[in-house]
Amino acid sequence: MENKPNVTEFILYGLTRDKTLAKVCLSLFLVFYGTIILGNLLIIITIKTSEQLSSPMYFFLGFLSFVDISYSTVTAPKLIYDLLVEQKTISFVGCIAQVFAGHFFGCTEIFLLTVMAYDRCIAICKPLHYTNIVNKHACGWLVAASWVGALVHSVVQTLLVIQLPFCGPNEIDHYFCDVHPLMKLTCTDTYIIAVSVAANSGVISVSCFVVLVVSYAVILVSLRTRSSEGRLKALYTCTSHITVVVLFLGPCIFIYMRPSTTFSADKIVSVFYTIITPMLNPLIYTLRNEEVKNAMKKLWSRKVKRSER
Repeated sequence: MENKPNVTEFILYGLTRDKTLAKVCLSLFLVFYGTIILGNLLIIITIKTSEQLSSPMYFFLGFLSFVDISYSTVTAPKLIYDLLVEQKTISFVGCIAQVFAGHFFGCTEIFLLTVMAYDRCIAICKPLHYTNIVNKHACGWLVAASWVGALVHSVVQTLLVIQLPFCGPNEIDHYFCDVHPLMKLTCTDTYIIAVSVAANSGVISVSCFVVLVVSYAVILVSLRTRSSEGRLKALYTCTSHITVVVLFLGPCIFIYMRPSTTFSADKIVSVFYTIITPMLNPLIYTLRNEEVKNAMKKLWSRKVKRSER
């Protein structure tokens, strides 16, 4: 019974307490969230309907877009709603569910970005063996492994939090429920839990980042033997991916690769990996990719022709 929480709901401080700034943030995040949904849906539909986007890279990109929509939906709607109301509350069950879902989709995104780096590494370094190594069967297993790995991670994180006794203050200085802000509200020593969280989240972020860096280092080395046109095309593809990796993994490492200490900048940093990166992904992957842009133009022209009939 001692682990049973006395707290039945939490009060979120939100992104800001300034009413004028809250109105500005409301307008911005409505646009951001709408862009996330429409942009990523457009990528998913384009990939599903275009025969020329049948390579493994676009298979993974379609799943990444789905994860971006899901991940942003964990926090963005609640954030937008809370900017409209004075009392920002969330139930204990809702808070734990938000922790689970946030870590599940966030970790899936990290694994997918790593898989996409592996895909580009094989495509550029071993082009003759690419179709044999990264075939449909391998793609399915890589995506499934990303989901399963993320599930294990999020279950561990949730179990670490749910066993903590919450018996006093219930105010969270954040705009969503996460492990570090919740640990500050417990009435017990959380040192071991904090180390476990850092080991779980931090090690995943750093290890995947190292794999990504090594993958792109191998790619850059292999490009020395290519023609200038081949180098340029490969660099365009890799630059898009590296941009997404830095925008997403950089803030994640800053937040999770440390004990339960929280900083005033945490909320702003969290906005980058929960909202900004999912919003920018469609722009980054389409503006620098001629194949995706051409497929979108064909999709649009087909819709225009159908409407004219």
